[in-house]
Amino acid sequence: MSLLDLHYQQLGDARWAELLPLMRQAPVVRLVDCGVTGGRCKDVSAALRDNAALTELSLSSNELGDTGTHLVLQGLQPACKVQKLSLQNCNLTEAGCGPLSGVLRSLPALRELDLSYNQLQDAGLRLLCEGLMDPQCHIEKLQLEYSNLTADSCEALAALVRAKPELKDLGVSNNDIGEAGARMLCRGLADSTCPLESLRLESCGLTAANCADLSAIVAAKPSLSELQLGNNKLGDAGIAALCPGLLSPGSRLKTLWLWECDFTASACKDLCRVLGAKESLRELSVAGNAVGDEGARLLCESLRDPSCRLESLWIKSCSLTAACCQHVSAMLAQNRSLQELQMSSNNLGDAGMEELCQGLSQPGTTLRVLSVGDCEVTDQGCTSLAALLLANHSLIDLDLSNNCMSEPV
Repeated sequence: MSLLDLHYQQLGDARWAELLPLMRQAPVVRLVDCGVTGGRCKDVSAALRDNAALTELSLSSNELGDTGTHLVLQGLQPACKVQKLSLQNCNLTEAGCGPLSGVLRSLPALRELDLSYNQLQDAGLRLLCEGLMDPQCHIEKLQLEYSNLTADSCEALAALVRAKPELKDLGVSNNDIGEAGARMLCRGLADSTCPLESLRLESCGLTAANCADLSAIVAAKPSLSELQLGNNKLGDAGIAALCPGLLSPGSRLKTLWLWECDFTASACKDLCRVLGAKESLRELSVAGNAVGDEGARLLCESLRDPSCRLESLWIKSCSLTAACCQHVSAMLAQNRSLQELQMSSNNLGDAGMEELCQGLSQPGTTLRVLSVGDCEVTDQGCTSLAALLLANHSLIDLDLSNNCMSEPV
């Protein structure tokens, strides 16, 4: 059976009529931002009720509202085998969470649920958790980003993670749960036997006080491969408290996002110990932190260590100047694992660009993606880049946007 996978299309009545038979038989139905509103939800519900093959349904970015969502959900009962359900950005509110909670109890095959970008609020989240707590529900991935949640939601979330040994992926980013909410959630994760693989808590109002708890979770869960903590005021003290967990024998973290976490070069010393000790770490972002040239120098020293296997480094908007580029250049000439370097929005200038090109022109370099947009590079710096592009055979993606080059004549 063919998939029904449409994105960003406005569907007229004739086209809609053509799609209904496909909805009745396609194992995957994706109608993302296709102008589906409450008026067509009865059609969707009826079609899905006849679809015994359905395993994935996405109606993201359609204005279903609570009533329309309820109609669609009625089509998933009683013996639906859907495994993935995405209702991201569907104008779902607290009022829609009660019916959704009831449906979750009758979907034993469901493994992934995305409700991000809906105004669920704390009361709605608590209703949702009642359904997710049902023994018949075996959720593995739960996305709740931008759901207008506060610390009052976290007791229910903590109870959920304690009760769900299958949970692998939890996204709560961009909810103001704060220090107290994060503490409750971390306690739930610490008590849980779930094999958590990804935890996303960006823009959640976390502070340095939460980092010891996070460190303990990283140390206790070797399954955890992704930790996103960007845009939280962790500071140097928070990074120092987080790193013991990252350095623990049980840590197998691959991706660590720490963008805009309000730390300096001092925190880079702690992160460098992790880079030198953990070959599992593949992606690191310290973008938007004022680590400066000294922080870049420290990171580059670690990347010159053969035991470091980092593949992607983000140091955008880090208050860097041309002075750090000799260290970056030396690292690029020697490192054999780094494939992506994001350095945009730093005042590197032509002198810095020339230094980078010297490193990248050395034989054996492996970098594939280089971003140096908005770095005060002029035509002079481009001369070095032109020569580099002729000599370098690994670089396939170069971003020079928002620099100071002259227009072609």
